[in-house]
Amino acid sequence: MPKSLQELRAHENEINKIKKSVFSGLNNVIVVELGTNPLKSSGVENGAFQGMKKLSYIRISDTNITSVPKGLPPSLTELHLDGNKISKVDADSLNGLNNLAKLGLGFNSISSVDNGTLSNVPHLRELHLNNNELDKVPGGLGEHKYIQVVYLHNNKIAAVGSNDFCPPGYNTKKASYSGVSLFSNPVQYWEIQPSTFRCIYERSAIQIGNYK
Repeated sequence: MPKSLQELRAHENEINKIKKSVFSGLNNVIVVELGTNPLKSSGVENGAFQGMKKLSYIRISDTNITSVPKGLPPSLTELHLDGNKISKVDADSLNGLNNLAKLGLGFNSISSVDNGTLSNVPHLRELHLNNNELDKVPGGLGEHKYIQVVYLHNNKIAAVGSNDFCPPGYNTKKASYSGVSLFSNPVQYWEIQPSTFRCIYERSAIQIGNYK
């Protein structure tokens, strides 16, 4: 591939392996999209994308990967892994992604998100975990300063705690949410304490069943 390449899109192919050597020296690549390929986690080499120093956007959707790829480059600002077979998010899989602003993990089979995961992405603004198997709100949202959009609809969340989204008390140092979706979960809106959303100033930002 030419060294001047900036965007690589290889959808709907037969790619089943991603090796470090393939991307070595591609220092101008900003975007990589590898959707709808027969790719498994075992076929993605640890640090496969590290050679692309300017890489800011990765989309690997509709494949057979079961975990977040290891050794992602710290330059990433968007990571989209929707429509895969991921069952768990390990804290260390996002370690070092200090610039990540948007994380898409919808339409997987995620049942748990490790404690400490969100502290590894301190500048995250958007988190999409809709259409998964979560039975509770991921830990760390209340302490996260910048996150503004959280999609949790179509999961198995049966209860929401009063500190799941906002820090204890009325801490104004947290960015206000512009979108929180909890519809299509077992939890009923009348079971959620009103103070749960004390750091959300626009009521229209909350979507819980018929309650908006």
